[in-house]
Amino acid sequence: MTRFQVDGKVVESVDLLKKRHWSWRLDVWPFVILYAVWILTIIPSLDIADAFIVLGALVAFHALVFLFTVWSVDFKRFVQYSKVDDIHRADYCKVTPAKFSGSKEIVPLHFRKLAGSSSSEGLEEIYFEFRKQQYIYSKEKGTFSKLPYPSKETFGYYLKNTGHGTEAKVVAATEKWGRNVFEYPQPTFQKLMKEQIMEPFFVFQVFCVGLWCLDEYWYYSLFTLFMLFMFESTMAKSRLKTLSELRRVRVDSQTLMVYRCGKWVKLSGTELLPGDVVSVGRSVGQNGEDKSVPADMLLLAGTAIVNEAILTGESTPQWKVSIMGRGTGETLSARRDKAHVLFGGTKILQHTPDKSYSMKTPDGGCLAVVLRTGFETSQGKLMRTILFSTERVTANSWESGLFILFLVVFAIIAAGYVLKKGLEDPTRSKYKLFLSCSLIITSVIPPELPMELSIAVNTSLIALARRGIFCTEPFRIPFAGKVDICCFDKTGTLTSDDMEFSGVGGLTDSEDLEREMTTVPTRTLEILASCHSLVFVDNKLVGDPLEKAALKGIDWTYKSDEKAMPKKGGSDAVQIVQRHHFASHLKRMAVVVRLQEQYFAFVKGAPETIQERLIDVPPSYVPTYKKYTRQGSRVLALAFKSLPDMTVSEARSLERDTVESGLTFAGFAVFNCPIRGDSATVLNELKQSSHDLVMITGDQALTACHVAQQVHIISKPALILGRAKNKEVYAWVSPDETEIVSYSENEVGALSEAYDLCIGGECIEMLQQTSAVPKVVPYVKVFARVAPEQKELILTTFKSVGRMTLMCGDGTNDVGALKQAHVGVALLNAMPPPKGEKSSDRSSKNDTAKPAKSKKLKAAAENGEGPSKSKATSSQAGNRHLTPAEMQRQKLKKLMDELNEGGGDGQAPIVKLGDASMASPFTAKHASVCPTTDIIRQGRSTLVTTLQMFKILGLNCLATAYVLSVMYLDGVKLGDVQATISGVFTAAFFLFISHARPLQTLSAERPHPNIFCAYVFLSLLGQFAIHLLFLISSVNEASKYMPDECIEPDSEFHPNLVNTVSYMVGLMLQVATFAVNYMGHPFNQSIPENKPFLYALLAAVGFFTVITSDLFRDLNDWLKLVPMPKGLRDKLLIWAFLTFLVCYAWERLLRLAFPGKMPSWKQRQRRVAASLEKKRN
Repeated sequence: MTRFQVDGKVVESVDLLKKRHWSWRLDVWPFVILYAVWILTIIPSLDIADAFIVLGALVAFHALVFLFTVWSVDFKRFVQYSKVDDIHRADYCKVTPAKFSGSKEIVPLHFRKLAGSSSSEGLEEIYFEFRKQQYIYSKEKGTFSKLPYPSKETFGYYLKNTGHGTEAKVVAATEKWGRNVFEYPQPTFQKLMKEQIMEPFFVFQVFCVGLWCLDEYWYYSLFTLFMLFMFESTMAKSRLKTLSELRRVRVDSQTLMVYRCGKWVKLSGTELLPGDVVSVGRSVGQNGEDKSVPADMLLLAGTAIVNEAILTGESTPQWKVSIMGRGTGETLSARRDKAHVLFGGTKILQHTPDKSYSMKTPDGGCLAVVLRTGFETSQGKLMRTILFSTERVTANSWESGLFILFLVVFAIIAAGYVLKKGLEDPTRSKYKLFLSCSLIITSVIPPELPMELSIAVNTSLIALARRGIFCTEPFRIPFAGKVDICCFDKTGTLTSDDMEFSGVGGLTDSEDLEREMTTVPTRTLEILASCHSLVFVDNKLVGDPLEKAALKGIDWTYKSDEKAMPKKGGSDAVQIVQRHHFASHLKRMAVVVRLQEQYFAFVKGAPETIQERLIDVPPSYVPTYKKYTRQGSRVLALAFKSLPDMTVSEARSLERDTVESGLTFAGFAVFNCPIRGDSATVLNELKQSSHDLVMITGDQALTACHVAQQVHIISKPALILGRAKNKEVYAWVSPDETEIVSYSENEVGALSEAYDLCIGGECIEMLQQTSAVPKVVPYVKVFARVAPEQKELILTTFKSVGRMTLMCGDGTNDVGALKQAHVGVALLNAMPPPKGEKSSDRSSKNDTAKPAKSKKLKAAAENGEGPSKSKATSSQAGNRHLTPAEMQRQKLKKLMDELNEGGGDGQAPIVKLGDASMASPFTAKHASVCPTTDIIRQGRSTLVTTLQMFKILGLNCLATAYVLSVMYLDGVKLGDVQATISGVFTAAFFLFISHARPLQTLSAERPHPNIFCAYVFLSLLGQFAIHLLFLISSVNEASKYMPDECIEPDSEFHPNLVNTVSYMVGLMLQVATFAVNYMGHPFNQSIPENKPFLYALLAAVGFFTVITSDLFRDLNDWLKLVPMPKGLRDKLLIWAFLTFLVCYAWERLLRLAFPGKMPSWKQRQRRVAASLEKKRN
């Protein structure tokens, strides 16, 4: 078997290879034969000049084959390796990564003897390393799988763990997992420079310089070459800086106590191994800064308060608890059990050891077992994302390849025409003919294309970074322009984090709220005061805003010794003995408390969850909580039960299920959750700009529907899917329960026409069981009471029916959904800067502008997209070799400034760990949903800019192919200065259109998502036909005035009337192409608003008018333009104006005929549902 399917998140498949001996490589022996043939047969049969042309072609072909082994992994595999079936014969493998996980690589295959196995047994491990992750060959599975870490075992396994018991085990573990460090080689300047100059577009430019040298433009060619190398070296230098910056992030090498070989020993954090039992706690460095946790660890005993901002951006410290009290048969889940895991890179703010645990720590730290080390930790994962996800910074990369192919077809036709005509004339120089054909083909591939595309993405990245929005995966920016459905989390995203405690309800038969705390039963107040996860860190109370609001509302205090007491009055203090923290899958939390000498269990949670655990449910229970949830309030049910006499240790070891069952109802705590000031306006803008809106929340359905109505997600009457009264069947019920519609999975689409639908988490489970997810989920507007895994399912369903999704949520419980969405936006609740700190605010803005930029520079550099725009003329591409060196220097300088824009010092550090969140590709330091519109605006702007660049380059290249072939054969050439001027205008135009800013408001019209659509093709072909007509008519008109002199195609340049007219027409067409195809409103600034572009256009029009009307004879002489007869001049000006008008009218007509519209997804949804139905049957 030569190929193994891995189907992992990073690697898709692996091919086994064996390296060929160098003499059998396909880039060696075939060429040895060809060179021998050249020496033995070509030299004797041809004259020496032609023989050397053949040799030149051979050498060029050989160089191209060699370069292709650098550019294409598949080609390198074909040339240098052979496929093998047996894994023991292989020494390399080709790794194909999953989509968006980078590019293919050929990596060495390693064989190692396992420690402790004798050579006779021959136990060996076969593995390869890809992107800092190891993949091991498994004979049982018959494929490669990721190196396993002890992170998915049962809790019983961890509790019995006593670390690595013998030296042999330590050696084996070190060999298996390696040291706990972030190791990646420091690249050298030489290595980076070599990478830069091997890139396809750089090689292409050097090839063009070679052609110009052959055409005897030595000074210009060598100067261009020097400038290219200068440019590439600055790019390499900036990449070197960014990579060095990343290497500074390292595992904290603090000394920890580790239990190895039956005793506690001191070890550095970098020596930790998975499976080690360690003592961990708050440790402060010499500079007074908290040291970070060196690896991902599971708490076995003790509790800790941790700041996880470096990973999730969540500023609220998280409470971490031990796994004591969890069922020993339960398996650790990375998502569900985050409350037990200390993540690498996070900082422990305070810790409390558990003195009652059997294994005591010698230094008073918490007892933990190491789960993952190195690049497998959460911090390592984020590092890998930053390191490896930023390779491609282009919009529509596969489309650009097809587009170039489309242009090359035209070029080959034109070159073929020249070749055919040239060969008919026996007097023509074959050398010049070969040169002409090469120039035609090279002129059609615009070397500035990759540069233009990356500039479009880079401009957006810089603009977003300035607004405090950071992006770790730049390839997602064009997706933002195609988004058609926006999903929002509710709590903390659409609503504010500042909860207001409204009062207590449900204590009497009346449904009214008790706002006066003196009349509320003491037991209810005690539950509110003690059933929470608040904690003191450095004498400051931190935790969930809702719990803080409750404590403030009932006027109790909570002390650092875990005692709660009223500020006034003589109630007893409540001592917390044991906490069972809130878990999203359970929707509740509990505490065991001691009041005087009696123990109680206090529980709070979702009303429907607590209802099932009550001994006696009051008749007003359901109507009361529904009344407040309908008003958009957050309602928590409170309950308690008294526990028998027991010791503290017995109370602590009570099973969670025992604590949370057989409860007595103690009222509802009602909180008002204000909607953020700008949520409604932002969502309304999104709705008006052709986006569907969806809410996905863990809150109650009635609350969710109320908030959804206020923020424009719901505009029609709402229906909520739930169990009908008899609990057997499901039905759609209106929030006020006046309307009931029976549920049928096949009628959901029709129902969604008249109603906005809402479903809850348990309904999603039902849909999964009946395989009705694709039939129902795409039509739902509000998802309530959903668990984090279900959020992910909702997003994948939207994607499967062809929707382009945006998900906006916080960085903690929305991680899965944010990762699944095409555009995931994690909102970090960053503090706004204090008013008095204007200057620091400005400097931080500068800082924010840098990270994104670095990546762009790095990515542009990696793709060889650096200097491409240095030859910014493509409309007169065949004459590129005529531009003087001075112009070139100016253009390159402009480009360098362009790339270094926004960084103050011109240097570009990359996205730092504190700015990026491991949660999602976009991280916004805003406490509002505004960043969604910013990202969509920039995405649309990028798409539109890309589209117009393709059209402009396409038109310019088609015109160039015509000018260089047909007109070249007629002896029409352009002069040195002439080409310079048109080159300057093209450079300026491209620079200014890529800097068009997006409009502040999003339009209802959508941009065209693809280059290959009827609109683009009709626009290109229509305009090209008009341009061609103008060009041919003008040249024919001019030739009437010319004497019948014969112009030799290979002769030197001589000014004449046909040349003058063709130059003026070319210049006019160039201006028309930019002016007509510039896409302004409704996405970007219009031409009058984009001042630099407007001035450049006016300058070009003015210049065209001046030279055509022959106002300054000296200027025309300098440009080598001959005087024109008056009749011809007037005709030319009128025709130019008419051409512009016809092109403009054609373009506007097509924009009206083919507006960008909402993609139709319902057909695809029906196909997906039908295929699922087939599988089921």
